[in-house]
Amino acid sequence: MSVRVTWLGHASVVLDVGTGPAGTPPVRLVTDPLLQRHAGVLRRRGDRPDAGEWEGADAVLLSHLHHDHAELRSLRLLGDVPVLTAPANARWLRAKGLRGVGLLGGAWHGVGPADAGVEVRLVRAVHGHRPMPHRPNAANGHLVRATGPGGVRVWAVGDTEHHADMVHLPALADGPVDVALVPVGGWGPRLSGGHLGPAQAARVCAEVGVRVAIPVHWGTLHAPGGRHLPRGWMDHAGAAFEAACQRAAPRTRVVVLRPGEAWSSDVAA
Repeated sequence: MSVRVTWLGHASVVLDVGTGPAGTPPVRLVTDPLLQRHAGVLRRRGDRPDAGEWEGADAVLLSHLHHDHAELRSLRLLGDVPVLTAPANARWLRAKGLRGVGLLGGAWHGVGPADAGVEVRLVRAVHGHRPMPHRPNAANGHLVRATGPGGVRVWAVGDTEHHADMVHLPALADGPVDVALVPVGGWGPRLSGGHLGPAQAARVCAEVGVRVAIPVHWGTLHAPGGRHLPRGWMDHAGAAFEAACQRAAPRTRVVVLRPGEAWSSDVAA
């Protein structure tokens, strides 16, 4: 069972999981889609993602409702696909005409064709800083597993600070975390609470025993006029995370992508 990871920038990732039944396409999941040029007042460095990279999604994995993660125009571009998130977030999305699906903690939810063997569940995230008065503030990560022979397990971490429950991720996934999409930065040179910086993210990978870590949530968005203040800050977090893993999580392989780049592997091999 294989997985292909395409980073679209910020927290937006396309996961193509497995080969599908009888040679059909893999199940396609999109995390926190930001498919437009900008996110509110925040500016994107570089072009918007090419539609060919995200079309045909079977489901969206939504971590929380901050504007750089739940951008309504982007969600609508994906069409009538289920948006898997916390129940409070799902209710809000349904009120906006989207197909919000609230997942209960501990329950696996099948996605894609019924016989594809791909399931998703929510996991805890702690992201209580900067609460929004006009949207629910529930936050979560996601675990994805393919249940067939040689199944793969992917952890979409979501925006979070370190918390004690992370050590239980392999048990929740029913096996080792093969691939983790790990946030390592933000849209400014300083991180607010509720986020992981490169060093903290590396320690999380060591604690969980992540096999392959792909840094996300860095190098994409910036405030107006803030792209070069201080100079070079947007290019720092990916390399800093890789260096931190060499020290703190030497068993974790780090794959640093640029927006639009992809990585794939038969992780069970």
